[in-house]
Amino acid sequence: MKNVTDSFISLISSTEGFGLNTNILKTNIINLSVVLGVLIYFGKGVLSNLLDNRKHKILSTIENSEELCKTAANQLEKARARFREVEMRVREIRVNGYSQIEKEKEDLINVASVNLKQLENLKNETIHFEQERVIEQVRQQISHQAVQRAIGTLNIRLNSKLHLRTIEDNMNLLLVTKIDLLLAMNNITD
Repeated sequence: MKNVTDSFISLISSTEGFGLNTNILKTNIINLSVVLGVLIYFGKGVLSNLLDNRKHKILSTIENSEELCKTAANQLEKARARFREVEMRVREIRVNGYSQIEKEKEDLINVASVNLKQLENLKNETIHFEQERVIEQVRQQISHQAVQRAIGTLNIRLNSKLHLRTIEDNMNLLLVTKIDLLLAMNNITD
């Protein structure tokens, strides 16, 4: 027994002091069982506290993860609902856009048709105006040529005596017209 005590615990010695013998070959089973018993007795509370703390941390982490998962699922569902709304809105915009494009296309075709009719009318009016202008120019040229021929014919056929007689007749006619006009005015004033 002295060996057991000496091998396990060294009581006060001059150089070593109190301590444990860690050499497994010098210790025996009884010493090991005593050490293990002391460790289990005193370490049981510490170990159970460590395990309980670890258990609580794991459970709280799981609960937080479940809450985060539920929150993420709710957000995902909201995002899907929003996506469906946006998708429907995009379809509406696309349909409205196509109908708006068709309406604007029809309006543009109608405006182009009206402009084409106006241009056609303007063209016809311009052609008619140009025809009238050309006809008037031809009339003026024909009139001018006729007057020139008449003057030429008169110059050839008229001699100075006949010319003086025509001037005299015109002067007499003018004088008679003026006298008649003066008499008519005199009668009006009386």
